[in-house]
Amino acid sequence: MDSLNSLIDGFGTALTPVNLLWAAVGVLLGTAIGVLPGIGPAMAVALLLPVTYGLEPTGAFIMFAGIYYGAMFGGSTTSILLNTPGESAAVVAAIEGNPMAKAGRGAQALAAAAIGHFSGGMIGTILLVLLAPTVASLAVDIGAPDYFAIMVLAFIAVTSVLGSSRIRGLASLLIGLTIGLVGLDQMTGQQRLTFGSLQLADGIDVVIVAVGLFAIGEALWVAAHLRRSTGKPIPVGRPWLGKEDVGRTWKSWLRGPLIGFPFGAIPAGGAEIPTFLSYVTEKRLSKHRDQFGKGAIEGVAGPESAASASAAGTLVSMLTLGLPTTAVAAVMLAAFQQYGIQPGPLLFEREPDLVWGLIASLFVGMVLLLALNLPLAPLWAKLLRIPRPYLYAGILFFAAVGAYAVGGEAVDLVILLVIGLIGFGMRRYGLPVLPAVIAVILGPAAEQQLRRALQISDGSATGLVNTPFSVTVYVIVLLVLVWPLVRKPVTRLLVRRREARK
Repeated sequence: MDSLNSLIDGFGTALTPVNLLWAAVGVLLGTAIGVLPGIGPAMAVALLLPVTYGLEPTGAFIMFAGIYYGAMFGGSTTSILLNTPGESAAVVAAIEGNPMAKAGRGAQALAAAAIGHFSGGMIGTILLVLLAPTVASLAVDIGAPDYFAIMVLAFIAVTSVLGSSRIRGLASLLIGLTIGLVGLDQMTGQQRLTFGSLQLADGIDVVIVAVGLFAIGEALWVAAHLRRSTGKPIPVGRPWLGKEDVGRTWKSWLRGPLIGFPFGAIPAGGAEIPTFLSYVTEKRLSKHRDQFGKGAIEGVAGPESAASASAAGTLVSMLTLGLPTTAVAAVMLAAFQQYGIQPGPLLFEREPDLVWGLIASLFVGMVLLLALNLPLAPLWAKLLRIPRPYLYAGILFFAAVGAYAVGGEAVDLVILLVIGLIGFGMRRYGLPVLPAVIAVILGPAAEQQLRRALQISDGSATGLVNTPFSVTVYVIVLLVLVWPLVRKPVTRLLVRRREARK
């Protein structure tokens, strides 16, 4: 009841005309910036941080929250329409969203993503209000073996369900892990795969890899095939979700937050793992498995809902523990410190108006995001009417601008082109792109957690399975690996028994 009373007071703060204005400005700016490939929510908040020096803290953080959610939806927009993720959390949206757009259902994919963000954000924020102290206390107990087990599950699950064969999925994963090795070893400082280049010492940014594999690879693939056939504008289709679409997605919208929120609250978590796992879950549970990879709307709705709920989860550990679990949370933590405020267990007591005003503004921001972007979905989808040569020329331009904006180094453009050529080769030989991107995102963190777990156990492999949580995850991994091998013989046996009974 204390939390609910505080939340009501927070709505009194968030619904003032000035704070409503900052929330709307944040949502609009976030969506606009999120549409540009390579400029995700973290960079948007960082770029606008100096602008807020003159604002009072509550208004500034309400605007930051709007930018966060707006940029997430903006990243999904380009991911769906142009196969160009604006940030790593929007990578999964491209798998089903882009085939939907190519089939003339871009508006439906965008609507499913918008409602997914709304439902995930709403459910995630409600859980933030109710469960923040509990989730934070559980998150503290998760150690290096548990993190490594979760990442292994993400690797195995995605390579098992994507692509025409497991071998190709594994090959894609190995390509990504190799790219993730580039740079300095985090523990020893030794250079790996840098070829003596100082520019590669910091590694290759995830955004450059994602944009290169998806956008540049796709553009080169389309250019190679335009010689054989003339490019035609993609039809937009009808603008709203039908009964069948809603019937297929409502469960996905509700399942996504159950996966996304806990992962967002885990220190060193984020939206990448839950969106991948949500996609795998939706494919396993769907009655339309044959449509996955060709434009299954559940594959957009579930992961987008999980991503939005994960964003709410990141605020749990940031506000209650002072631990930023994503780049955006780290920038927001810097903003708190800029105002002389230290997030932690005492924040709710020392700054109740700020905290509950911020949490209430998340609800307001979600409504604004849905109200502004749902009617705009058909308008966004009309981007696809542009003839393909001009459309992909624009994609290449914005991809180059986004890659250059990441580090401000000309060598990033060369790296972008090289990775784009790798993406083209992967399409040529039927390798799924997503496992490679997952490996680049999670590979360095998985390596660090693996080495940390082995250090704690003095090099003993038993240190990787010394907690109930890690053992449970490895059992799930084993089931994921074994079940496809066992399923066909089991199915044949059941069919024979039925025929024998007849």
